[in-house]
Amino acid sequence: MSGGENGDRLCGRIVGISGSVVRAVTTSPLFVGEVVRIGEERLVGEVIALEGESATAQVYEETTGLAAGDPVFATGSPLTVELGPGLLGFVFDGLARPLEALAAADGDFVKRGRSLPALARDRVWAFEPRAAAGATVSPGAILGVVPETRAIEHRILVPPGIAGRLVEIAGAGPRRVADPVARVETATGTVALPLFQRWRVRTPRPFAERLPLSVPLLTGQRVLDTFFPLPRGGTAGMPGGFGTGKTITQQQLCKWARADVIVFVGCGERGNEMAHVLRELPELADPRTGWTLSERTVLLANTSNMPVAAREASLYTAVTIAEYYRDMGYHVAVLADSTSRWAEALREISGRLEEMPAEEGYPAYLATRLAAFYERAGRVRALSGAEGSVSLVSAISPPGGDLTEPVTRHTRRFTRCFWSLDERRAQARVFPAIGLEESYGDFSAEIRSWWEGETFPQWGRLRGEAMALLEEAARLERTARLVGSESLPERERFLLRIGGLFQEAYLVQSAFERKDASCSPARQAKLLALLLRVRDLGLEAIERGVSARDIAAMAILSRVERAKEEIGDDEIERFGELETGLEAAFSGLIAAAESVHGEAG
Repeated sequence: MSGGENGDRLCGRIVGISGSVVRAVTTSPLFVGEVVRIGEERLVGEVIALEGESATAQVYEETTGLAAGDPVFATGSPLTVELGPGLLGFVFDGLARPLEALAAADGDFVKRGRSLPALARDRVWAFEPRAAAGATVSPGAILGVVPETRAIEHRILVPPGIAGRLVEIAGAGPRRVADPVARVETATGTVALPLFQRWRVRTPRPFAERLPLSVPLLTGQRVLDTFFPLPRGGTAGMPGGFGTGKTITQQQLCKWARADVIVFVGCGERGNEMAHVLRELPELADPRTGWTLSERTVLLANTSNMPVAAREASLYTAVTIAEYYRDMGYHVAVLADSTSRWAEALREISGRLEEMPAEEGYPAYLATRLAAFYERAGRVRALSGAEGSVSLVSAISPPGGDLTEPVTRHTRRFTRCFWSLDERRAQARVFPAIGLEESYGDFSAEIRSWWEGETFPQWGRLRGEAMALLEEAARLERTARLVGSESLPERERFLLRIGGLFQEAYLVQSAFERKDASCSPARQAKLLALLLRVRDLGLEAIERGVSARDIAAMAILSRVERAKEEIGDDEIERFGELETGLEAAFSGLIAAAESVHGEAG
């Protein structure tokens, strides 16, 4: 976060205070977005409006104790974040202040006006150059690398806006983040480049070009990857009421999604829930590397008892960090929990500003702010020429589970993937509790070529058949509640039973089962094909006189239901053996039924 006390200038005095919003009469020029220090404790704020000689600022800290006449100091800088080695594995607040370092310095409660650099200045990194003096460098060029963690190699890039001749490059050896490692001669003079750079959190970082969203961000969760797939660089909204598993689903994504870097931002969530996440998430074993998940994770915590203005800034801080790692050529997933609390911060600040409220009290620019946030996702070719992506997954907490409220409704407009969590499925212990009727994934056409080219040539057709089967089973279940399942014809009774089998054998996924916690594309394909083979064999058996009750009693169906837990990624060939056993069992059932009918005839 920018804006230290050095060089700050007195620019005005407070004339009004309304919660986190402060109004001041200015004595020197300010610009919208400038960081200001407020009061004798120099609380951090940001100018959000100017009118004549009056300035309005939102304060990112508790304003209790401020009084009219207190000074306001200008820093001359916008709200920025430090980007460099030392972000992974650490916990920051919404302004990228290091919470662990603040706790060590001040205790359990952060002192007001207290700021520390996001990146520790005394930590030493092993720098290794990747460029030579005399070379011409442009924005995004790699100057060198630093082993930030065992999982991630940190690439030191030429910042955007700087280009010229590299007149000096440091040799291999220990360096601190503030130490210059290169000097570039530009058209306006020589610029020294340290290991880190600063960037405005509200300004998207530049890139060379956008790339098609045609490669899936595999999550290992069958219901998502098969029915509602999200591509690298895509956006997804995940609404759900209390207890539907939003946080647990996001933790599963942290662990199993095929992203190089994870940025998790707790935006306005309950303190005890966030403490649980901060305590357990970093300790999870990373299946990609074998080390801890913290080695490729950045955590931002801005709980519900923290000032609302900092909550509003936390999403921008998170996506800026994600864009920085994207520019190195990494695929980054940003998990926000939740944008509802972020929107509530917007609503509170808007009310303090006495702006005209729109629907349900939210400001009229809610949709614009949401669109600007989701627009920063994408799969791109970075300035360095490397491919990288930022994927955004935001949890939504609609009051009372109402999916028509403004935040959920606007999220539908700006995301092409919508994972609606169903309270009834959660109560039935069906996890992930993705509701099939309310959810959608609009990327299947773009992703289909990847699936059919890499893993499963019949993916598109079988996915469509599975969706149709589940829709018909849901319709039959509603009918059975009214008239009873015994009143249904044999074919419909069988399809109702297969819908239940599909849910248990495919949609339900246990995080505690070693083989079932994550499912590879190849295993998803085999399991999907196997279940649809059960449907085909069963429908043929029904036509040849076998009853739905006899099919449901088949012992081999229990083996099909347990296949997700018993057949691992290194045992794919066992699906073929199971399919052979299915065909033999159905053949025997049909032969027995035809024999009985023959005798009766």
